[in-house]
Amino acid sequence: MAAPAPHLPLAALLGIGALVAWRLYRRAHKLIMRQHFNPKRSRMSMIFFPLLLLLFLYTSYTHPLAVAAEVGGVLIGVVLAVYGLRHTKYESTPEGLFYTPNAHIGIALSVLFVGRVVYRMFVLYSTSPYAPQSPDDFAASPLTLAIFGLLAGYYVTYAIGLISWRKRVEQSPAFKT
Repeated sequence: MAAPAPHLPLAALLGIGALVAWRLYRRAHKLIMRQHFNPKRSRMSMIFFPLLLLLFLYTSYTHPLAVAAEVGGVLIGVVLAVYGLRHTKYESTPEGLFYTPNAHIGIALSVLFVGRVVYRMFVLYSTSPYAPQSPDDFAASPLTLAIFGLLAGYYVTYAIGLISWRKRVEQSPAFKT
């Protein structure tokens, strides 16, 4: 019989949990609070998320349900982002360009993401160390891919919308640098 995989000590889990909670708080804060527009961050979203989408599609192309879930998530994310862009508060001030995303969408996306992470941590910690489990199980899960597709579709579409808003503002005669 194979030796069981070691579980992390409780102190390590609490430390990792605190770090994850802090990062999730910062991410949720950005989804609902007034923000200074940063074109570099938007461009990074437009590069980073499609690359990850392609990577996940490549690794799960043999599982049609997983691919369909990811593509479906992307489509829902695009629709949510278009809705969110229509309900975003945009501001052009002497200090720069600011926007406040729709709080309801930001909170919903945060809860969905946090819920999936917490569920996965629970499953990983409560699974018997003798049970065969592959790290690929998590990445190939249709639910995980659907949620990732939703987030990626939302962030990329929202970033494109913010960049086009900035271009419209900068081209308007009232804009002063």
